[in-house]
Amino acid sequence: MKILHSARVTATGGRRGRAVASNGAFDVRFVAPIAQARDPSAGHTPEQLFAACFSACFLEAIQTSAKRRSAKLASDSTVTAQVGIGRRGDGIGFGLDVGLTVSLPEIDPRLAHELVEEAQGICAYTHATRGGIDLRITVS
Repeated sequence: MKILHSARVTATGGRRGRAVASNGAFDVRFVAPIAQARDPSAGHTPEQLFAACFSACFLEAIQTSAKRRSAKLASDSTVTAQVGIGRRGDGIGFGLDVGLTVSLPEIDPRLAHELVEEAQGICAYTHATRGGIDLRITVS
């Protein structure tokens, strides 16, 4: 694979630490979900960051699919990711559950479903997580 972009981020302190990008443009503090519920400004959970990255990548994949078909997406098209973490059924570790909700205003529903199907083959996140997470995609 020819690498088009590479990011380097170093985490310290685990889920209650922080992560800093090598170029200094990204510095995030992690907190436990319970601490965040008490004080939303205290920091972010890794699941929030994963949700942000997954939804951005998937929307980009939909945009790529639309361009290939000469379809124009509305500027208010969105992908919302809901990411949950829980114990896996094997009792050994944890797994992720992801729900993506896609909104493509002004796009025919049939075409919207086709774009979403094609985007699943384009998006790096759907490719990387295939078989490793529970994923549901809804087109609203």
